[in-house]
Amino acid sequence: QVQLVESGGGLVQAGGSLRLSCAASRITVSLNTMAWYRQAPGKQRELVAQITSGGTTTYVDSAKDRFSISRDKAKNAVYLQMNSLKPEDTAVYSCAAPVLNFWGQGIQVTVSS
Repeated sequence: QVQLVESGGGLVQAGGSLRLSCAASRITVSLNTMAWYRQAPGKQRELVAQITSGGTTTYVDSAKDRFSISRDKAKNAVYLQMNSLKPEDTAVYSCAAPVLNFWGQGIQVTVSS
């Protein structure tokens, strides 16, 4: 079965950086649209960043110029580099292949002020 396993979350101070990783199995990330979503307490899940099979990337407005999504074909992994983190970035972040409806279990990112 398809597995998407996130790592790299944790607690960071405002202005800091984190790099989330998503290790994929039984799905080829370079052949699929892959994305990072997040859900903060009391809020709806939102798309943070997406990369298509062709390499086109899109970002939620609040993440533009701060976050970067990438993938490693050899490692079959997707990454989310998050810089200049803000307290409002605090959420559970999930890796997904949204078109195929495959999701990781999610990982907590907490940004302290």
